[in-house]
Amino acid sequence: MTGVLLNILTVIIGTAIGLIFGNIIADRFRQIAFLAIGSCTLGFGVIITVGGFGDLKSTNVGSLALLVPVFSLVAGGILGEALSIEDRLNSIAEWMEKRLIKPAHEEQASDDDASKGTGEKSRPRLQQLINLTSFIEGYMTATILFCVGAMTFLGSIQAGLGDPSILYLKSLLDGISAVALSCTLGIGVGFSVFSILVIQGGLALLGMFFGDFFTPAIIAAIDLVGGIMLIALGIEIIGIHKMRVANMLPSLILAMLLAWVLS
Repeated sequence: MTGVLLNILTVIIGTAIGLIFGNIIADRFRQIAFLAIGSCTLGFGVIITVGGFGDLKSTNVGSLALLVPVFSLVAGGILGEALSIEDRLNSIAEWMEKRLIKPAHEEQASDDDASKGTGEKSRPRLQQLINLTSFIEGYMTATILFCVGAMTFLGSIQAGLGDPSILYLKSLLDGISAVALSCTLGIGVGFSVFSILVIQGGLALLGMFFGDFFTPAIIAAIDLVGGIMLIALGIEIIGIHKMRVANMLPSLILAMLLAWVLS
């Protein structure tokens, strides 16, 4: 679990750095950094997709490899839409914002009112830095970026098997991404560590107890479908189109099952 804990730590540190320097960095620099993250996400998605397809085709799945992403993403997307996964994640983010952020803001506002009576300079209000929309967007974007893809699944499973090296690399990349994301989207990025703990921690436990299930075909299917989802996320981050990537999450489960059946 050391790789999971390190990943959480780097995201927290990256978010803190982004929040501290976010107001110092000019808006045009934050925007270009955000577009760069989106472009990198697109690039990583393409690389992972191509590699996953090649690996899956070389297994017993063979020429049926193309069926895996088509069926998984279509059926998984419909299932995710029916279950309203993205809306439910939005609700979780709203709950976090209301329970954890607004109380701090109310306390800050009380201090501001008290300072007015003493002639002190009013402190910057927390709400100027945080609002519900940016909180949800930051949480959702970071959760999908940090928790979807080959490095998440393969790295977590291998960490459960005793090799956390992939998660160490992922931790570094996520920390850098957290800096750029939090500059624009705020503290919601940092709260994605709860998703990292649940998803990556759960996968590490699966790898620890059921490592033999994750055959090369299943891992390749995860790479292929996860890479396409990262491409969709990159499109959403750049602002080309709202993709509702969270509703595609069941596709990863369907990809594993389909690869297992076909192989």
